[in-house]
Amino acid sequence: MKSSNTFIEILFFALSALFFSRCTEKKLWIMPTPDADNGGLFLPDGFRALVVTDSIGPTRHIAVNGNGDIYAKLRIPNGDKGNVALRDTNEDGKADIIQRFGNYRNDGTFATEMRIHKDYLYFSSELVIYRQKLTANKLIPEGVPEILLVDQYPIRWHNAKSLAFDEQDNMYVTFSAPTNVCEDWYSVPENTVANVKGKMPCPELKGLAGIWKFDANKLDQRQSDGQLYATGVRSVVAMSWNSEDHSLYAVNHGRDYLNTHAPDHFSAWQNAVLPAEEFIKIKEGDDYGWPYSYFDPFKNKRMLAPEYNGDGSQEVTDFTDPIMGLPAHWAPNDLLFYKGDQFPKRYQQGAFIAFHGSTNRTPYPQAGYIVAFIPFINGAPVGTWEVFADGFTGVDTVFQMPDAQFRPMGLSEGPDGSLYISESRNGKIWRILFLEEKDHFTDQHLIGMECRKSRSYLKIPNEKLDDLSYKKPSL
Repeated sequence: MKSSNTFIEILFFALSALFFSRCTEKKLWIMPTPDADNGGLFLPDGFRALVVTDSIGPTRHIAVNGNGDIYAKLRIPNGDKGNVALRDTNEDGKADIIQRFGNYRNDGTFATEMRIHKDYLYFSSELVIYRQKLTANKLIPEGVPEILLVDQYPIRWHNAKSLAFDEQDNMYVTFSAPTNVCEDWYSVPENTVANVKGKMPCPELKGLAGIWKFDANKLDQRQSDGQLYATGVRSVVAMSWNSEDHSLYAVNHGRDYLNTHAPDHFSAWQNAVLPAEEFIKIKEGDDYGWPYSYFDPFKNKRMLAPEYNGDGSQEVTDFTDPIMGLPAHWAPNDLLFYKGDQFPKRYQQGAFIAFHGSTNRTPYPQAGYIVAFIPFINGAPVGTWEVFADGFTGVDTVFQMPDAQFRPMGLSEGPDGSLYISESRNGKIWRILFLEEKDHFTDQHLIGMECRKSRSYLKIPNEKLDDLSYKKPSL
């Protein structure tokens, strides 16, 4: 009888442990109360927002852990403690513990990445990729950061080390091009940019303008330890591995200065609306054509660059095309495939893109400064981009980039399916929630956001500058 009772007790505790583990795996997250004004954001009907923290400093990318802790990468050029950890202890959605950490040397202002992969926190300065082990219930990772990869090139333009991880523990790293279009400045007189030629072949393609694949667990690697995975990309600040189709995706910044480099072939208006930022699905061995070509979103074709004898009419077919051309100069700086189920079905497996906003569309207004959404079905984008989160600019017309109050930068998904957005000016972080019946969400909920595309920072500008909506008021 005693042994029978012992067996029952053991069985009871075993079942209790199993029940507890499953409950903790599927924790019922408390939905916080959104801010009355959605933290200043405009969202599709049914979505609400709250401000998690107001100003932790110039913030690049963010990562949210499985317990809800948030990690942010600061954009600081030197010193240490370039990371910030945030925790909400009372489940009201607001961070009440905010702590700087990071025992490593910051270098350069393009330090960007913050990722969580298999219980490690991965982050980067411009020249070094680090990781630290995350410990359950501890906010700050323990120990000294391990060095995974050192970039032996000097500090340069477009030096962000963006990261993505696949299911086989491969780590994908960007080594972007440091120039606009591999210009040969000896081809034109001093202080002249018109009719500049490009270097042929472009020497930057030998070690830059590409994406390399490394072992995510091997320490002290150099670029020579990796494998060139794809080439011909100018500047990638955001990559993401899509576990649905087991593929690598990125958003590539298109080149600039078509009009100033080739005034005989491109107008100031074309300079503002060309070329596309590129949403690319990357297969091993792909070549996306930088610097020899650019993608024209109106023609939906890859065109020969003017620095290589193009005039805007010559198509090239030797390179891989993007899966979608995105608006010119909007600076897509983060990419997230939504895996949760808090949001309505149309958002599941789709892509969110944070557009940091343009800086060089003068004399037309600057554009972007939103978080967009692109639906996906069966691993392919459907339709076009949609406005998901707006209101970051704080003004109706962004004449110059500093006019924008906030610049959306980082995206991360929380364990309950919430979407977190960071901005790079002051370090404000928003949390987006869906609080209605998911099954009742229809296209009618999107009408208000579609109407926002008429704003000057979202629509294609009128080619005629005498349009009063684009005339900057005199001071």
